[in-house]
Amino acid sequence: MPGLQDKVVIVTGAGGGLGRSYAKFLAANGALVVVNDLGGARDGSGSGTSMADAVVAEIRDDGGHAVADYSSVATREGAEAIVATALEHFGAVHGVVNNAGILRDGAFHKMADENWDAVIKVHLYGGYYVTRAVWPHLREQKFGRLVMATSTSGIYGNFGQANYGAAKLGLVGLVNTLAIEGAKCGITANAVAPMAATRMTADIAPQEVLDKLDPEHVAPAVGYLLSEENQESGSVFVVGGGLVQRVAQFQNNGVTFNTPPSLGEITERWAEISDMSDAKLGTNPVG
Repeated sequence: MPGLQDKVVIVTGAGGGLGRSYAKFLAANGALVVVNDLGGARDGSGSGTSMADAVVAEIRDDGGHAVADYSSVATREGAEAIVATALEHFGAVHGVVNNAGILRDGAFHKMADENWDAVIKVHLYGGYYVTRAVWPHLREQKFGRLVMATSTSGIYGNFGQANYGAAKLGLVGLVNTLAIEGAKCGITANAVAPMAATRMTADIAPQEVLDKLDPEHVAPAVGYLLSEENQESGSVFVVGGGLVQRVAQFQNNGVTFNTPPSLGEITERWAEISDMSDAKLGTNPVG
């Protein structure tokens, strides 16, 4: 079974936590892995080579194939350098896990512009830059597998994470369009919202919850979405603690007005407009 054998996969932010788990799982299943990590702190400050190097050493010690890359996903030049690393060392690139991320949490009324910008740049721009750099190669070879790391903070919201949630749900919007545009070229695009105990979540959830969320539970679902067998595209999955769950947008039948309603008319029908008891899977009404 082809699976992940000899597939070249870039994993961004792979120097620790979930990214490390993804990289090791992929390599253990035959993939050739580019372990990308800037080596910075949780807030994005600093850089270094030791984190990526350590994961590459672990993979090689286990008999796998990996190479380190230390470029930033937050710039076009960095993203192009990551893809160049894959091409230089492995001669191709078949898949990407856009996992790199930082946190700069704070209540919205205290949100500093620089903290908004920094998080959007790494998560949303990073997902865009790396995918844009690899996209021509995937199109040319008529095969590609993309996985974006989204978050329940984007899907459902979370206090203090307006910047993070906005960036993460933005990646879902990117997935939705990439799935459409990539279909004719054999490219799938999906998003995974991981629930795992890492340095990113160390102070966000109670310890008794974190104890149940081993990052190793998330990697198999990511691995499947990168595999040759996967035909799923344009979907979002919440994965963690043993649970693998698809989430999707739903819509009700709504209310149709033949003429623009008055404030009183729309107020009178609002309960019906917002009632989801007859909801079904959503579709784009103009697509």
